[in-house]
Amino acid sequence: MSQTINVALIGNPNTGKTSIFNQLTGLKQKVGNYPGITVEKKEGICKLSRNLKAHILDLPGTYSLNTTSLDESVVVELLLNRNNKDFPDVAVVITDVENLKRNLLLFTQIKDLKIPTLLAINMADRMQRKGIELNIPLLEEKLNTRIALISTRKGTGIDQLKELIEDYKSLSSESNVDIGRIEPKYFESLKKAFPNEDLYKLWLVITQDVNFTAVDKKEIESKSSFATKSKTDLKRLQHKETILRYQFINNVLKETYTVDLEAATGFRARLDKILTHRVWGYLIFFFILLVIFQAIYDWSQYPMDFIDEQFAAASEWLKSTLPPGVFTNLLAEGILAGIGGIVIFIPQIAFLFFFIALLEESGYMSRVVFLMDRLMRPFGLSGKSVVPLISGTACAIPAVMATRNIESWKERLITILVTPFTTCSARLPVYLIIIALVIPDGRFLGLSYQALTLMTLYLLGFAAALLAAKVLHKILKIKSRSFFVIEMPSYKLPLPKNVAYTVIEKTKSFVYGAGKIILAISIVLWFLGSNGSSYEFQNAESIVKERIQKEGLSPYSQNYIAAKLDEYRDLKRVSVIPQSNAVSISALQDSLRQQTVALEESAEQQEIASYRLEHSYIGHIGKSIEPLVRPLGYDWKIGIAVLTSFAAREVFVGTLATIYSVGSDEENTIKQRMALEVHPSGKKPLFNLASGISLLLFYAFAMQCMSTLAIVKRETNSWKWPLAQLGFMSVFAYLVALIAYQFIK
Repeated sequence: MSQTINVALIGNPNTGKTSIFNQLTGLKQKVGNYPGITVEKKEGICKLSRNLKAHILDLPGTYSLNTTSLDESVVVELLLNRNNKDFPDVAVVITDVENLKRNLLLFTQIKDLKIPTLLAINMADRMQRKGIELNIPLLEEKLNTRIALISTRKGTGIDQLKELIEDYKSLSSESNVDIGRIEPKYFESLKKAFPNEDLYKLWLVITQDVNFTAVDKKEIESKSSFATKSKTDLKRLQHKETILRYQFINNVLKETYTVDLEAATGFRARLDKILTHRVWGYLIFFFILLVIFQAIYDWSQYPMDFIDEQFAAASEWLKSTLPPGVFTNLLAEGILAGIGGIVIFIPQIAFLFFFIALLEESGYMSRVVFLMDRLMRPFGLSGKSVVPLISGTACAIPAVMATRNIESWKERLITILVTPFTTCSARLPVYLIIIALVIPDGRFLGLSYQALTLMTLYLLGFAAALLAAKVLHKILKIKSRSFFVIEMPSYKLPLPKNVAYTVIEKTKSFVYGAGKIILAISIVLWFLGSNGSSYEFQNAESIVKERIQKEGLSPYSQNYIAAKLDEYRDLKRVSVIPQSNAVSISALQDSLRQQTVALEESAEQQEIASYRLEHSYIGHIGKSIEPLVRPLGYDWKIGIAVLTSFAAREVFVGTLATIYSVGSDEENTIKQRMALEVHPSGKKPLFNLASGISLLLFYAFAMQCMSTLAIVKRETNSWKWPLAQLGFMSVFAYLVALIAYQFIK
């Protein structure tokens, strides 16, 4: 019978913990949140032997068990709570070979909890280049543990780590440090009062905001003079504990670890001078952003066109294969059209996550954070605010959660409130479809106008975040003081496996999260667009045919027929009638007449479908809000898409895909249908430069994400801030879009 053990991966940030987690679990992993809190929980399964599997838990990065954030509290609470289903049978402390001294502080603390503990020393491939030598057998003896020397880049040491995990019962549970030495009298009385409790666990209960042992703080205080210990005294003892541990670590490393300091820091120091330079640093970062956005456009064009065409073909296949009826229409016009509206953007979203993963894996992102601290300070933010703002390019929800490591409440609150201005991946589908429709082809200095437009929108979002932060810094009367400290990890080539896992997991999460919302909304929209109770809806066919007899086809239909006839005429001339003569000209004229009749019949059916849609339930809703959105250059269909996208921004494209598909027999893609839409005036395309810029600016600044509002409420513990955020961003977005449209049209 197969047995499963719990394994906790613990370590400082930037030690390669995620790389080892990926090596152990592969794609057999899932991401969620710890119950009741917004801290991310990553877990996966690793097969150790035929009858033994490991449930791997990747705990949040922490520098020590002296907690200062919610992430670190999660680690301490798990390690103290033996009743937790995830309590580890064995803890694996991940360390970086270049920062072993600092990493071992956490190791000695976990070892003192009497949990079987392994040491995994990562990035072993850098030892020779950095001039590092390790005496592993002696280090194992001094630390009283087993050690796996690992290089995730070369794939070495993982098998040894699995073997050590499997043999965890042979590990010693003895402490490395006698905690009682920091103040003998205090700890002796503590031990006498609780003879059956572990001394170091009691110490953590006293000093940390956790309580998962058999005793609580009130009981401790009632049994002795511990209540007289002030917070200042406890902090002093914690500092003495840290000094004691580093004395032990220094003594161990003197005999086991040697390093050539010049080899270790020479190249990195020279590169840091360039990448963090107050002029060149910003230019390099700006250039990298330009390259990223150009690549997003150039590389994803072909897979996007392919996906769009396949969904259009699939919709037609369903209509021609399945029997006509409500169910077929629901599949082809509702579900398939809505999901197709988001799946088409998978290539560009995947490329975005790919580039973000490269920047993070290489160590460059930490330099960007350091560089941006200079820019952030005048706006009431710190360099740490850059992490949420940059994380916001993926999704605002984890970005808002990432503000927890900002110590100052004022800086954290301001960061939470302005982060949604950052262009997230949910805005990307809206940007891409609108840019493709209204921004012309062409290049400037080798960069396409469309890529430059996309980058401008990202920069506008970032600028809006800074401007809003400046205003909030002046308005909020909250006293705060903070210091900016950040670790600069070593430069390294990104691991292909890690990048691949990041892209797959993030893209999958985006598609699944958006897909659920879009599927539900698409079904509702299809129903509202396919049904109506008015006289006009019930008699749409006779009304439209009578109007066509009197006035002719609409400008939209005439433009469409003319374009199709031009295409057909050119095709026939080239492929069928290579030479001009009376017979061939007559054949071409007959063929054109037949094609015209077919196109007019198809256009008539489209006008009937369009009229029916306009007088359906969703048409009435759209018409009621059209006066509000008409000054921005939108019609009622765009108004419906804007309204539904308050659930999630990416729903905008899915909504339009569903609306334009209801009753449609065309094989056109969503992009083609949108391009053929005519402004109510009948004189210009609906999606023109003025309305397109208006839409882009509206989505650049509008909140449009209920999930983010919920997270902001959770992080601030008040509805005041998210409602103020929603109101301000919506009004600001509307005004900017209004001004842009009225100015450009």
